[in-house]
Amino acid sequence: MMNWLENIHPVLQALVAGIFTWSVTATGAAAVFTTKKFNQKILDSMLGFAGGVMLAASFWSLLAPAIEMSQDNSIAPWVPAAVGFLLGTIFLRVIDKILPHLHIGFPIEEAEGIKTSWQRSTLLVTAITLHNIPEGLAIGVAFGAVAAGFPSATLPAAIALAIGIGIQNFPEGFAVSIPLRREGMSRLKSFWYGQLSAIVEPIAAVIGAAAVMLARPLLPYALAFAAGAMIFVVVEEVIPESQRNNNTDLATTGAVLGFLVMMILDVAFA
Repeated sequence: MMNWLENIHPVLQALVAGIFTWSVTATGAAAVFTTKKFNQKILDSMLGFAGGVMLAASFWSLLAPAIEMSQDNSIAPWVPAAVGFLLGTIFLRVIDKILPHLHIGFPIEEAEGIKTSWQRSTLLVTAITLHNIPEGLAIGVAFGAVAAGFPSATLPAAIALAIGIGIQNFPEGFAVSIPLRREGMSRLKSFWYGQLSAIVEPIAAVIGAAAVMLARPLLPYALAFAAGAMIFVVVEEVIPESQRNNNTDLATTGAVLGFLVMMILDVAFA
């Protein structure tokens, strides 16, 4: 697989990686065909795991390389990482305030963003879609960094990031389709909306890869931007959702395991 990826254009590499992470989301959403009920403890553990993966990926795959790439700049190496990180959080905050969405397990009265008449199912899907934007960008800029020729950016590391994000996408697909089924939607529609939430990932991956290839000096900022966006999602949404049902210990254990898995993947494939 590695040899095959090496021989295609970096933007196509990012597209393939984005399609992979989307497919794992679809696999998680397909659980709706095999189960009638879901265990809230399992769901909260999986959400915690997803948060742990995103936290680890934000540092090991994005912030650390951004700082390393800035060592030879005339400005302090922490500046691009800090600026990009802050812009990423601001970007997600603005989207969070504008895009109508509803977090899993919340009553529709607590929907966020601009007031709308959208159905609950649509609001749930937009919430998970919001999670997936920074994940797709992270994949794209990681593959773009490889094409830019930075020593700290390697194809195995970019693949490891895609694998890690793919792993944590499984519970995200599960977390959309199962609640929709519980609310009376058909299995097919529940699956459709569950997988649809991740279709933004290959799109964002392509945009991220193309952007950093066109503007190489922006790469450290882009990596940190994706990290800031991911951290915002974890702190604002994933962790609170995982602990909403008082399964704090299970959610925390899941987060620790997710962080550990992503750290091992990133260091082993570096």
